[in-house]
Amino acid sequence: MEDNVRARIAADIATAEGVRKADLVLKGGQVFNVFTQSWETADVAIRGSRIVGIGEYEGGREIDVHGKYVTPGFMDAHVHLESSMLAPRELAKILLLNGVTTVFADPHEIANVLGVSGIEFFLEETEDMPLSVYINVPSCVPATNLDTSGAILTASDMKAVRELNPRVRGLAEMMNYVGVVTGQLEVLDKLAAFQDGVIDGHAPGLTGRDLNAYIAAGITNDHECITVAEAKEKVARGMYVFLREGSAAHNLVDLLPVLQEVDNRRCCLCTDDRHVDDLIGQGSINYLLEIGVTQGYPAEQLLPLATLNTAECFGLRGVGAVAPGYTADLNVFDDLESFQPVHVLKDGYPVVYNGRLNWTSRPVRSQAVFTMNMPPLDPSAFRIPVEEGCRLRVIGLSQNQLVTKELHKAPSVLNGEAVSDTSRDILKMAVCERHHGTGNIGLGFVRGVQLKRGAIGTTVGHDSHNLTLVGTNDEDMAVAGNKLREIGGGLVIAADGEVKATLPLPIAGLLSDRAADVVNAQLKQLLFWVHELGVPDDFSPFMVLSFLSLPVIPELRLTDRGLVDVTRFSHVPLWVGEE
Repeated sequence: MEDNVRARIAADIATAEGVRKADLVLKGGQVFNVFTQSWETADVAIRGSRIVGIGEYEGGREIDVHGKYVTPGFMDAHVHLESSMLAPRELAKILLLNGVTTVFADPHEIANVLGVSGIEFFLEETEDMPLSVYINVPSCVPATNLDTSGAILTASDMKAVRELNPRVRGLAEMMNYVGVVTGQLEVLDKLAAFQDGVIDGHAPGLTGRDLNAYIAAGITNDHECITVAEAKEKVARGMYVFLREGSAAHNLVDLLPVLQEVDNRRCCLCTDDRHVDDLIGQGSINYLLEIGVTQGYPAEQLLPLATLNTAECFGLRGVGAVAPGYTADLNVFDDLESFQPVHVLKDGYPVVYNGRLNWTSRPVRSQAVFTMNMPPLDPSAFRIPVEEGCRLRVIGLSQNQLVTKELHKAPSVLNGEAVSDTSRDILKMAVCERHHGTGNIGLGFVRGVQLKRGAIGTTVGHDSHNLTLVGTNDEDMAVAGNKLREIGGGLVIAADGEVKATLPLPIAGLLSDRAADVVNAQLKQLLFWVHELGVPDDFSPFMVLSFLSLPVIPELRLTDRGLVDVTRFSHVPLWVGEE
């Protein structure tokens, strides 16, 4: 082994000195120096998987990049692969075409359905492909005791997962910030097991001494900032702050001004949750850069957020820069506006060449078990008798944010029952437990979906991924829910007593086993119908719906066990005045 390393180093030195030709040279491009945040006209010499020189070089193969821009490959600092609804290798194709060569994934969603076997599935599926997928062990499975997940990961389970693969880097987003700052023993056990790795944060609105305590526990980053002031305080306390732009959470434009307040080297970019249609139509991390430039921020200021900053945040050496000794993960662009790569190199190999993918993936190796363990749904299950003299607690959606508001509204009454009222945009919502056959159904109301007819449903429901329904009437809600039960999970639209469109997700009720273009076409059909039924074109109903059962983001959520006041971290009655 030592002899092989010595020989590799000697060959790298000889190539860097120009004594021997490089394997591949990118000729004459504008090369981004992430350390000085500037450009230089130069060749990039590559031997094997590594960059060995910047300057003037000859290669066994040469690619002319005169007039083009060469940057490090992009990194996504925090992403749930499951949110794409694509199997990992199918998702990799889209990411590579958008210049993303490394992701830090939290398999929190599939783990909440399948436990350790779900993480093993991801590790298996992401082996031997030209996209580096690092995994952090989900910290909160289940996320809380306020709903019913498919699995439980104990501290002992998490330690065992850490030993499965060197690509397991640390502990994923610690959503139970209350458990951290109050020193709950179970949380402390998890934190203790990963003190020598990276521990991701998830602490919206945390400030002052609570923030100090959270960081003192070893948590190094956060992707849930909403305001510049919050981001600035977290950077000032030593955190990396991830600026996020997903399909439901649109925080990037609001947070970009923090770059005028703090060192840009303490910020990274992440997509967190992004649907297949947005990935194909807009892009991934490259789309975030495009937004930043459109907002007036120089590419030179933004590019470190997509490259070296992320590598350093996660303790990766030799990745994230165009420099000697660094891995040859590279992007080549015609311009610094669209950030759509012409060429993408992964470990020195042109995996995208002239805008076309140069990699053929094998099919999905295995599929997860059928996970729709629930009884059939009858419309009567959604009936809500009116409480005289009481007002409803209603989940109020916030435009382009994951946070919600607790609204108090008078009920619309029909035959003694509280019903949906499309004229006020107050719709009935149900969360049905699908893992253990308990028959649990949480009932509530939501304002802001704007559906005028029918019902929509999904088994993608962070974080426990139960079946979530929103509808204008009980009958269509039952039709939608029973269709998802039949097909093994996915997305559905029903109206007038019949199913209008579906997107089956047979892998744990979260992922498709089909090609990306097929999944995208199915999603477009769903969106066509949902807009036909009244939802505005600029609203992403399925992504929003998937977060309405997540009881860790303020203020009000609905789980299979009922309404949750996240500020109190406890269940509350549907009717105000009932407490």
